Parts: sequence; C-alpha cells; structure tokens
Amino acid sequence: MTAAKSRYPQVYERWRKNPLKFWRDAAKAIDWATPPKTIFDPDAGVYGRWFPDAVCNTCFNAVDRHVKNGRKNQPAIIYDSPVAKAKRTITYGELLAEVKVLAAVLKDMGVAKGDRVIIYMPMIPEALFAMLACARIGAIHSVVFGGFAAKELATRIDDAQPKVVLSASCGVEPNRVVAYKPLLDEAIALAGGKPDACLIFQRKQLKAPLTRGRDRDWARAVTAAKKAKKSARVVNVAATDPLYILYTSGTTGVPKGVVRDNGGHMVALQWSMENIYGVKPGEVFWAASDIGWVVGHSYIVYAPLLAGCTTILYEGKPVGTPDPGAYWRVIAEHNVAALFTAPTAFRAIKKEDPNADYLKRYDLKNFRTLFLAGERADPDTIKWAENSLHRPVIDHWWQTETGWTIAGNPVGLGMLPVKYGSPTAPMPGYDIAILDESGHPLKDGEMGTIAIRLPLPPGALPTLWRQDERFCESYLAQFPGFYTTSDAGFRDEDGYIYVMGRTDDVINVAGHRLSTGGMEEVLASHPNVAECAVIGVRDDLKGETPWGFLVLKSGVDRPAGEVERECVALVREQIGPVASFKLAIVVQRLPKTRSGKILRGVMKKIADRDDWRMPATIDDPAVLDEIGAALAVRS
Repeated sequence: MTAAKSRYPQVYERWRKNPLKFWRDAAKAIDWATPPKTIFDPDAGVYGRWFPDAVCNTCFNAVDRHVKNGRKNQPAIIYDSPVAKAKRTITYGELLAEVKVLAAVLKDMGVAKGDRVIIYMPMIPEALFAMLACARIGAIHSVVFGGFAAKELATRIDDAQPKVVLSASCGVEPNRVVAYKPLLDEAIALAGGKPDACLIFQRKQLKAPLTRGRDRDWARAVTAAKKAKKSARVVNVAATDPLYILYTSGTTGVPKGVVRDNGGHMVALQWSMENIYGVKPGEVFWAASDIGWVVGHSYIVYAPLLAGCTTILYEGKPVGTPDPGAYWRVIAEHNVAALFTAPTAFRAIKKEDPNADYLKRYDLKNFRTLFLAGERADPDTIKWAENSLHRPVIDHWWQTETGWTIAGNPVGLGMLPVKYGSPTAPMPGYDIAILDESGHPLKDGEMGTIAIRLPLPPGALPTLWRQDERFCESYLAQFPGFYTTSDAGFRDEDGYIYVMGRTDDVINVAGHRLSTGGMEEVLASHPNVAECAVIGVRDDLKGETPWGFLVLKSGVDRPAGEVERECVALVREQIGPVASFKLAIVVQRLPKTRSGKILRGVMKKIADRDDWRMPATIDDPAVLDEIGAALAVRS
C-alpha cells in the first residue's frame, strides 16, 4: 500500500498510538492566548470536546500574526472575477486594515461576542472581510449561499436568530445579474425573528434600494469608520466557542446547523495544509468552490490564511467564462501551486474540450497538484485530468460535518500509490470501520456503511446548533460508539477506502445490494460519455432497477440510441446481468446544485412519480423539466 518515500504509515501510527500527544504537537502551530493544558475532555459536550481550557482567536491567527511575522506585503487574497470583469489583490496588511474597520462597524451595530451574523453574499472580497470581522470580535457567522431562495434564507434566520445580516445588492452570473435585496427582504418578512439591522454592499452592476430604519450602506459605514479612525481589537474566545454555523440540508426539510468550534478547527486546518495538500506558507492555493459551502469556509478562507498562503477568490465558472480554459488561465496568471475543485468541474471541462486544446495555451509551470472532492471522482475523469495535466490528480473524501479530509492521499507526507476509484487512506484522527446494518464489522471487499469511531478529531462538528438531540439521532444513534457518515463503501486488502455513494444510493435489485456509483464508473468509461448518473427506480418485480442518464461529449456525431445500447452492454459485461441494467437515456444535461453535485434523489422521485420539491440549491430548475420529458418518452 505504501510508497517508499511516504511518511504516512508512521504518522498515522503515531496518531493511533497516542492521539492526545499527536494533537498536542499539532496545536503548537497555533498562537493561543491561553495554550491548552487539557487536549481532550471526554465528558464535555455530546461525545467530548477538544482543547477545552484553551483561549484563542481565529482572526488573529489568520491575519494579525502574519502581519507581525513579516507577511504584511504578501498577497493574502487574489480576487478574480471574469463575470464582473474585475481583479483585485489584497495583501495581509490591507486585509487586516479592512477587517479591523468592518469589525468596528459591526460593533457599532450592536454585534457582540456570541451574537450570530448571517452573511448572504456573492464571491467578492467583502464576504471574506465579513467572515473574519465576525471571528475577530467573537461573533458567530453563518454564511448562506448567495442567491438562495427567500424561504430557505428565512429558515436559517429563524434558526440562527442573527443580530445583523450582511448582504450585497446582487450576484453576477455569466448571463444574468441576480438581485439579492428582494430575496433578503422577502426572507426577513417570512422569518419569525427579525435581525436588528442589515449592512448592504452596493455592487456597480445593480444598486439596491435600502429599507429605512433597518438597512445601512456598507461603503458609507466603512468610510465613516475609517475617517473616525475606528478599529476593533481582537476578542478572545474559548477554543470550544463556535466560530460559525453552516447549514446543511436535513431529511425532515429543516436544515441542520453544523457547528464549527474555534480551537479544533484551526489545529486541523493548519495541519492539513502542509501535510495533506503539500502547500507551504507564501504559496498560492486555489479552492474553486463558493464560500457558501464547507469547502469555501475551510479552503478558500480559513486554511490558506491560517497557513500564511495566498488564496484565490474566483467568481466564475469552469466553462463559459469565457471558455473551457478559464481554470488554466487562473492557474497560469496567478502562479497557483494546487487547485482543489469538484469532479463535476472537470467533467464540464472535458465535455467542452475533450482534447484539452485550451490547456495548451497556458504555462502551468508552478502548478503541482489537482485535488478533487465534493462527490465521487470517477476513474475516467481522473485519468483524463492526469493525461491532460501530466501532474498528480488526488481524489479525497470528506463532509460538511467533518470540515476536512476523512480519507485522502497526503501529498505533504509523500504520496501513496493511486488506486482509481479510491480516495486512498484514512487521515490521522479518523478510525474508519465498514459496518453492516446491525453494526457488525464487515470483511475487506464487503460493502456497508462507512462509520468513524468516536471521538471525531479536532475540526469536526461537536454538535448541531442548539440541537444536541438531533445531532445524536442523525449521526450517533445508528451505531453506538460511532459517527455514521451515511456513505456506503468498502475497504480493500491494502486498507484503501472506496466510497461508492450515499447509503440511499445503494439499491436493492432482487435481493442484491448494488452500488450506483460502481455502475457510473462503467458508464463514464465509455469514450462518448462526458458525465452520467445512475438512479434506482422502483420496480414491482425486482424492488428497484437501475436507470442511467448520459451526457455526451461535445462533438459526438452518433445516434443517441447507439451510445445508449453500448452503455447498457458495457454495464452488463463489467458488472453482470445481476445488475438488471437495461435502460440508458441520453440527456442534454444533469440537474445539479450550484456547487456541482448531481441531484440524484430528485431524479429518482421524478422517475418513481413521487411528489418532490424544487431543491433550494438547484443551479437551473429547467433541467428537471428536461429530465421529466426524457422519462416521459421512455415510459
């Protein structure tokens, strides 16, 4: 399993033998107001708490200490927006000045330690200033994806009960401007609890009318604070105090507020930058995500800044802004060392530019590694990226709840051999088990639920916001002593983890438990297929049967029926007749969230003719009509 030069086996074993010493050593990379004496208290919280007696401030570690230690003139943030036709470089010194002033504005608006602040903003530097300003004064931020529907925003306002909402007049998409202010106004009208005030950043693409008595103009407030020489000092908090709440969808329709604490979060993310991603202080790191998602929190904002790196803030798409070479341009122009994005982005690039012709226009001399996460990375996409880039392509796996890598290939410790379809091995802090429905461990190669033995490591959620009972029910009750990931997979004889999809993506065909992820791997290997999705559709005889949806590569000039028949034959050949795979349907596109995740659950409900709700996170609602029309033709 191990490569000759990798230190991973020794490091993982060091953690396993003495986890408290391991995390005590890792915590030395953080500047504490009061260093931890107790590393873990098993009797605190739901399953225990990390660094319970320590005092710290996340903003100080992400910004102030770097200015003090000689990075004042180093770029902290590079903002690149092809949709707004804007670029801006912000040094650590400039970032500190902006954050100090905005934090003072928040204090003047009545925000104090422990108060919640909702941030409903596009991908602009002011959104990062807002997060860090909250952290500076001990307020708890909750970022809501910009442009979220009013009802979804209202549920988060009701749950978080924010003192203040920070927003912008609009978001900018490739072909449209999205007005945020009407959505915010409607959300506040729907919410039971109202914020005291809103601070609105006016973008030049659209000016928003302000509500008298509630709304304040961002630029005016900041300018006035600067003229008055206002500046907020760091407010120290307990390491176990919340840094932020990030809402994720819940099965009941009520979102779950994932809590991230200050101390453990800093320790884990700081450790991950060098040891997992292999990126050192001063280098440029790019997470091509959105600050509304966990990847944006962890690896656009906090981890790169904690590590003293330069982070890229990109407001654009992988294709269409303006072409499939958008990512290559950013990497070349800004000397990016490592890129972290979703497999969907590369499937989109591959679809539009299958021969990677746009890549040949750019010099990626400083680029070392591509990291993929967010959904399952099919081997075909990884191989295409490897062959195009001639650089390592690393699949890794984690969740909103964990905040950082559960299983990965630790570039900083020395790469392990790549096995296509596997995110590789558990990281320190994660003791992974594969369990059957009764909680019994399964043998290597047998598929079951992937679970993590408690306690979870630093950086993972300690609970849900004001919902300890729901936290236990959702994550801990199914297998006592374990956190259930609700992902299905298996471990091979070398200890590699394979994540085959959510447990509800494991379908039961005539008594056989089969992974839709495994079938998607086969379909994605077809030379004409750009991306695909497989769902289990209700069947009176077999319980469920798998249906495949195919998006073809640009320029494919063949009858769709031919490709469909070849894909059916491919699955039956590689997985076997047991899969009962008989239907593949070519569609123009797949329904996705704004972060690129395929909405397989909604597709299944449409196919099963069950009632379904329009997902709040969907990128383009019209796609679901297209899926319904394609299914109607086949039924």
